[in-house]
Amino acid sequence: GTSGWYVLEVFAAGRGSWLGGIPVCAGVMRANCTLSPSSNLSAVPTVSDQAAAMQLSQCAKNLATSLAELRTASQKAHEACGPMEIDSALNTVQTLKNELQDAKMAAVESQLKPLPGETLEKCAQDLGSTSKAVGSSMAQLLTCAAQGNEHYTGVAARETAQALKTLAQAARGVAASTTDPAAAHAMLDSARDVMEGSAMLIQEAKQALIAPGDAESQQRLAQVAKAVSHSLNNCVNCLPGQKDVDVALKSIGESSKKLLVDSLPPSTKPFQEAQSELNQAAADLNQSAGEVVHATRGQSGELAAASGKFSDDFDEFLDAGIEMAGQAQTKEDQIQVIGNLKNISMASSKLLLAAKSLSVDPGAPNAKNLLAAAARAVTESINQLITLCTQQAPGQKECDNALRELETVKGMLDNPNEPVSDLSYFDCIESVMENSKVLGESMAGISQNAKTGDLPAFGECVGIASKALCGLTEAAAQAAYLVGISDPNSQAGHQGLVDPIQFARANQAIQMACQNLVDPGSSPSQVLSAATIVAKHTSALCNACRIASSKTANPVAKRHFVQSAKEVANSTANLVKTIKALDGDFSEENRSKCRMATAPLIEAVENLTAFASNPEFVSIPAQISSEGSQAQEPILVSAKTMLESSSYLIRTARSLAINPKDPPTWSVLAGHSHTVSDSIKSLITSIRDKAPGQRECDYSIDGINRCIRDIEQASLAAVSQSLATRDDISVEALQEQLTSVVQEIGHLIDPIATAARGEAAQLGHKVTQLASYFEPLILAAVGVASKILDHQQQMTVLDQTKTLAESALQMLYAAKEGGGNPKAQHTHDAITEAAQLMKEAVDDIMVTLNEAASEVGLVGGMVDAIAEAMSKLDEGTPPEPKGTFVDYQTTVVKYSKAIAVTAQEMMTKSVTNPEELGGLASQMTSDYGHLAFQGQMAAATAEPEEIGFQIRTRVQDLGHGCIFLVQKAGALQVCPTDSYTKRELIECARAVTEKVSLVLSALQAGNKGTQACITAATAVSGIIADLDTTIMFATAGTLNAENSETFADHRENILKTAKALVEDTKLLVSGAASTPDKLAQAAQSSAATITQLAEVVKLGAASLGSDDPETQVVLINAIKDVAKALSDLISATKGAASKPADDPSMYQLKGAAKVMVTNVTSLLKTVKAVEDEATRGTRALEATIECIKQELTLFQSKDVPEKTSSPEESIRMTKGITMATTKAVAAGNSCRQEDVIATANLSRKAVSDMLTACKQASFHPDVSDEVRTRALRFGTECTLGYLDLLEHVLVLPWLIGTIYQESLSFGLILGTEWVDPEDPTVIAETELLGAAASIEAAAKKLEQLKPRAKPKQADETLDFEEQILEAAKSIAAATSALVKSASAAQRELVAQGKVGSIPANAADDGQWSQGLISAARMVAAATSSLCEAANASVQGHASEEKLISSAKQVAASTAQLLVACKVKADQDSEAMRRLQAAGNAVKRASDNLVRAAQKAAFGKADDDDVVVKTKFVGGIAQIIAAQEEMLKKERELEEARKKLAQIRQQQYKFLPTELREDEG
Repeated sequence: GTSGWYVLEVFAAGRGSWLGGIPVCAGVMRANCTLSPSSNLSAVPTVSDQAAAMQLSQCAKNLATSLAELRTASQKAHEACGPMEIDSALNTVQTLKNELQDAKMAAVESQLKPLPGETLEKCAQDLGSTSKAVGSSMAQLLTCAAQGNEHYTGVAARETAQALKTLAQAARGVAASTTDPAAAHAMLDSARDVMEGSAMLIQEAKQALIAPGDAESQQRLAQVAKAVSHSLNNCVNCLPGQKDVDVALKSIGESSKKLLVDSLPPSTKPFQEAQSELNQAAADLNQSAGEVVHATRGQSGELAAASGKFSDDFDEFLDAGIEMAGQAQTKEDQIQVIGNLKNISMASSKLLLAAKSLSVDPGAPNAKNLLAAAARAVTESINQLITLCTQQAPGQKECDNALRELETVKGMLDNPNEPVSDLSYFDCIESVMENSKVLGESMAGISQNAKTGDLPAFGECVGIASKALCGLTEAAAQAAYLVGISDPNSQAGHQGLVDPIQFARANQAIQMACQNLVDPGSSPSQVLSAATIVAKHTSALCNACRIASSKTANPVAKRHFVQSAKEVANSTANLVKTIKALDGDFSEENRSKCRMATAPLIEAVENLTAFASNPEFVSIPAQISSEGSQAQEPILVSAKTMLESSSYLIRTARSLAINPKDPPTWSVLAGHSHTVSDSIKSLITSIRDKAPGQRECDYSIDGINRCIRDIEQASLAAVSQSLATRDDISVEALQEQLTSVVQEIGHLIDPIATAARGEAAQLGHKVTQLASYFEPLILAAVGVASKILDHQQQMTVLDQTKTLAESALQMLYAAKEGGGNPKAQHTHDAITEAAQLMKEAVDDIMVTLNEAASEVGLVGGMVDAIAEAMSKLDEGTPPEPKGTFVDYQTTVVKYSKAIAVTAQEMMTKSVTNPEELGGLASQMTSDYGHLAFQGQMAAATAEPEEIGFQIRTRVQDLGHGCIFLVQKAGALQVCPTDSYTKRELIECARAVTEKVSLVLSALQAGNKGTQACITAATAVSGIIADLDTTIMFATAGTLNAENSETFADHRENILKTAKALVEDTKLLVSGAASTPDKLAQAAQSSAATITQLAEVVKLGAASLGSDDPETQVVLINAIKDVAKALSDLISATKGAASKPADDPSMYQLKGAAKVMVTNVTSLLKTVKAVEDEATRGTRALEATIECIKQELTLFQSKDVPEKTSSPEESIRMTKGITMATTKAVAAGNSCRQEDVIATANLSRKAVSDMLTACKQASFHPDVSDEVRTRALRFGTECTLGYLDLLEHVLVLPWLIGTIYQESLSFGLILGTEWVDPEDPTVIAETELLGAAASIEAAAKKLEQLKPRAKPKQADETLDFEEQILEAAKSIAAATSALVKSASAAQRELVAQGKVGSIPANAADDGQWSQGLISAARMVAAATSSLCEAANASVQGHASEEKLISSAKQVAASTAQLLVACKVKADQDSEAMRRLQAAGNAVKRASDNLVRAAQKAAFGKADDDDVVVKTKFVGGIAQIIAAQEEMLKKERELEEARKKLAQIRQQQYKFLPTELREDEG
């Protein structure tokens, strides 16, 4: 509410300024900072009043929407007036200076009065805390100006002006509230000096921006900053109480000058008196130090009094110490005493400075700890001096030192509301256990040594006990703090960019270590220890800087953290060098070098600490509640009792050391020892019992168990149909409640898992929050189930709710076991597993709810999901990007276009099927969720930042559009006939489409070239889908040309377009390394060319005619391969854009370019082979083999498939492989080009489908890594085996011919020329060999045949069937010999040069070869038919006429083969003679078969007995039937003759010229 009013007041200010000169542009940005809308309405589910819950939910949503709109407006306002920020900040500071001048004049006239609510204490605290904010924002201003970043310099200037305004108000309040006029005037003067210096600083920063690298302006900037810092300190020193502390500090400094004299006067007092005075002065000073610590928590007057008393006591102690030094016998002893006194002086000054700092800003991080540490340092330095100077009975001074130490640490237990150390809760337990063990042993030692009188050992035991007690106290205080903040009623802190406590602690440790390094009295071991401390803390600081740099979205801060880390690292390295030299030789020169090297390190660390204290970076500390304080009590009481009884024990032991024979004192010692022991036991028990989160886990487990019992009762009632319906609330409200609760539970899963693994303090908060949602979850789930009519749906909701509760219970058990202990590694796997199960349960129930909601038009959950995705866009620190801008650009385009498509579908469905709008709205919600995340990453990786800002803004605008559209879809589902809502929905859908185009244009501004690549890739994927459709038409035999075009009409156009595509490909590859404009041009051009090429190839395929579908498919597959390769090439080009030459993406680009060239070449070969019947099958098979190899490469890549499929789907796809294998084997045997083409097409599809299904099934969530590896391996092996089969199919028909051609190709040894495998002569050779092979196979088949058994038939019939088989076998053998002879004759022709291995007249020889090929094929086909007829005849399935016809066809085809060979052959050659003899053998064999078959036919006719019917009517009917059959047979005979004549005429047209002439 306050933020809202503040925003309204800022914007209402209009012109001018508000409240002292903050201009509108500053107000705009301040408004922007206050906007942090969250759709995470975590309070709503826990409100029991339904009306209040619904109203709260609606108001929160309205507020989120309004804030989002206000953010957009404020961002636009910032764009408009951002550059004026430095000027406006300057005006603000000038105004403040004038206001302070007016206040000074009023004070002089005693007219200055405090404003309502202003008190001296409040204003003093405001001024103190604001002074740090001013210092921090000025440090930011210096950094930004030095880096030349105008935008962030403006932001820093504005923040400086804001802080100065608060400072001016506080200064005026202090001046008005104080009773001392001089103090009031001094305060106003010093505040005005700050304003004046700040105005100069902002002016210098503005000048520095004009010349960022100018050394002179940088120097002036640094000087002005130092002056402002000095003025700021003066201003703080004018606060009440501060002057008194300064006086005390000055007094200590003056007193310490006594130690600088060369020689001290000898002591005038006896040793015992001097020793007694020193002990008393030490006790007083130690007590005064405690009072100073206590005074910082009270009024400013208390600190003034305490610091004055401390100063006086220090003066007395110093005098006593100097007196003691005068007692020293040697010069060395005296120097040692003086050194210790100097240490006490330094520690005292530090104590007062820490007290002063804390009183100025009590909320400063780690300030209380620094003060406590300073007090302990005073005590320790006093103890060192006492140990050195006094000569008491052994053991006495050790007891005194221990008592002083215990007195100092007691303050830690007063109010532990800040972390005392960086120990975790479990570290505290370990520390308590270790120290209690040490304390027990040392207490036993104290008692034992006091009895035996071994006083040195007694003193040592006292010292050890004191250290153990201090350790116990520190661990107890830290444990108490952790217990306090882990209480669910306490406010948990929030982690910032850096931990200021860590920085302050490191700063203090490094300063102390550096002081020890340069201390002349440091031993080598102390130097080594100090060096280790420096290394440890500087390393931690550098690591913290690295993490902060990676998290912040502010580029100036990012750079500054990196630079600061470098400065700290470099100065540490230099210091380490000097330490090494010092370790080798402890000379004064080396020590001096070491001292000089510490200065830059201390300065670098202080600068870094100042920069890190910026409010923008710091964490929000936890606030301990009253319940948290009560939880601390048992630990604190036990620790205080332990300290108190330990002090008594040490005092008693001290007296026993002097007089060990006093029995009552021994009794008292035993009592104290018993008390200490009991208090330590009580402390350990208290710490263990208060383990953070354990109690809350138990409560939460009980609560969820109750909820599970309730849901089980509801399930039983539902089963028995007796679940009472809730009538007090609508089903829509219940569904919304249930969705809201489940979402909140889902949000808590990861925080609980994180807390359980290592953040014990957060565990209690998170599990309590989780448990609070389960009661409303059960109520809402049972309510929803009670209103569902379908029993199955009812049980689904109840079962899924129960599953969620059970998984939460499992999560709580795992979290309790883990307890936030990072060392309990054995529990972490169980926590992770429980979290995963719980997420799955949440997802399941959300799917069910969304489906149910979308069916009835409830879109509240979807709107919330979109709003939540939008709010995440504004998170200042996005996750670490895992990809480049181009990667995120691609996915943003994909989801943006998906949203646009869904919007278009919603427009259509709003008119036709409004009930389907719910599913589309759910899809849009899902897509926007992905888009928002990817958009955030794209914005984070975009260069420059303005582009990222634009992407983020436009994705948010799209989110608003999606929300409106989803809401309209819900409204239309509720009322499908409302025409007004339909119009609104259509308008919203159009708006979404427009906003999608704005998102795309913002992405294009990010990288025009890659955006063009993405667009081109989309176009190419569309072409691939279109080609798949065309393949379906072609396979179905419906792809026809629109006119009487032939393929020749399109060939030239295809080749020309393919050549243009190759040129575009070259430009595309070179465009990756050139400008975005050239890349964009190349991508657009290649997309246009592939579109054109696909069209002309489709026309070419259509012109082949639907009677040859397999060749059509081969051609379309070839262009599809090219399109796929181009798509991959565009993707590779996009990935390689603007990358260096040695980047891995460049190698991917080269690989994609090679595949592209291969596929274009394959297309050209296919186009040339389409009209060549002899080679197109082989070409198709080669293209298929290449395609399968490319598919296999994709399969073997590590890319995870976009979707997964079931293993059953993969198994189903293997059937296609089986069919394709059968087809391939058949094609290998037949060697017919048509079979090879069909095999090629089928193989391509079968293998591609199998690989896709195998990979998708392998990545199914239920598949283990081992099974996945095996499945992928078997998929690869299957494909390689199939490729091997196809290679054999490709090679078999050519093998003998190829061997012969190769033997001709080697110079003097085997010929002089290489052969072209596409040479028609070679094809002829191969076809002849193929025919011979098939005939031999047929002959083998015949040999296996036996005549069927007919026991009742005569021997002559048996004889005849054997004759048929013998005749058929002889024909098969003869034709096989004939074809082999023809092959030999053709080789002879080649050898004689009548047919060239590279033909001179390709057309002529090609035609001859075609004649030879067709004749060889005819012989093979006829022989195959003969074998089938013989087989069928022997088995009684076919007529002898078919056998005769087959035999005659063998003779005719043999004659054609002889004619084809005779055309160019030498009639007298040996080969021709063999050929003629083989032909005659075939003719004789076929004649024999014909005769045998005819004889059988006639014999059969003779043997057939006709039974003549004796009745008249029956006889007449028999005659009519016989005449009818005769006429029918005559007509069939005539038709068969005509058909034969037509076939011969048609075949004659296709015969080569030579054959026609010869036959003629």
